Amino acid sequence: MDTSSARRNILSRIRQAQGRSGTPTAAERDAVEAYIARHPIGPQPTVGDDLLAHFEAQAQRMSSTTQRVARMVDVPAAVAAFLSAGGLPSEAVCWPALGGLQWADAGLRVEPRAPNGTDLVGISGVFAAIAETGTLMMLSGPQTPASMHLLPETHVAVVAASQIVAHYEDAFARMREERGTPPRAMNLVSGPSRTGDIEQTIVLGAHGPYRVHLVLVEGE
Repeated sequence: MDTSSARRNILSRIRQAQGRSGTPTAAERDAVEAYIARHPIGPQPTVGDDLLAHFEAQAQRMSSTTQRVARMVDVPAAVAAFLSAGGLPSEAVCWPALGGLQWADAGLRVEPRAPNGTDLVGISGVFAAIAETGTLMMLSGPQTPASMHLLPETHVAVVAASQIVAHYEDAFARMREERGTPPRAMNLVSGPSRTGDIEQTIVLGAHGPYRVHLVLVEGE
């Protein structure tokens, strides 16, 4: 369900109650960019020139598993191999934006829709991947439902090398450049869900996926 219009309506009514126009003006957007430009970026860790390698290493430190493929058309076979090796179901759901991949040819039954409570495997793309910490930036939308990386026990994310940026600031700058304003939901995912609430013992999958697997696409 797309609730973007409801979000816009709520924010518009708040702005109107403040005596402003319902949508941000060009001057307001320019003021935000100027504010950001005036404030220098703080210290950032060194990530090196090979963003893909650094991102992969950091993602593995966060308990994600990874595999590389040469092209996007290789993704279905890679996902099938991962699921088979882990004894996981060959049925999955995926972002509608990924529905055009040849999943059936790889022996998978993949439905391009948002997951429900019975779907065990969810396949998504990403908006950006942050090499600094091996983190995925996920932006919600009709073709990219946020539930895909929250509900299923297994989350498989397809990450193109071109989507990897060095630092968090780069990811947010890309979001401002390409989207203008944030969507209804923006999530930062660093490996499987985990908690240490009980006796400070780390438990995976407490509030989301038990496992996160990243398919890294090196080419187009």
